[in-house]
Amino acid sequence: MIRIMARASPQIAPRALVALAFLLALVAGGSARAQTWIENDIAVLQGLDKITARISTFEAELDRVARFGTLEIIPRSCQKRPPEEQPESAVFLEIEETYQDRDSERLFSGWMFASSPALSALEHPVYDVWVIDCRRSLEVPD
Repeated sequence: MIRIMARASPQIAPRALVALAFLLALVAGGSARAQTWIENDIAVLQGLDKITARISTFEAELDRVARFGTLEIIPRSCQKRPPEEQPESAVFLEIEETYQDRDSERLFSGWMFASSPALSALEHPVYDVWVIDCRRSLEVPD
């Protein structure tokens, strides 16, 4: 049993719990062998506009800005388990809200998991964003 004795600030505590949950999920993944992750270059995301109740599916390339409403979403890493293992996709996202009259504001920076969207979620009054999948880009030979 793990006990956390030190007090953490309210903003750090949820992130520490998410990191702990991720590590526990990796350790207790059901297989005695080490689980492998495949790096991909496109994150498949969905976004909900709570005002219009519209859900949009969109793709975001690694290290490139994808826009959803007033949000700028940049995936930094997109990993997926191989087909023979339990399905899971994990994306490290940086999400900022842009404004016309002032600088943008960082809303989220961390891992999101396709199988557990509520584990590490964007908290925003107008938009929800979650991970659907990771995939490789389809490159056409010259």
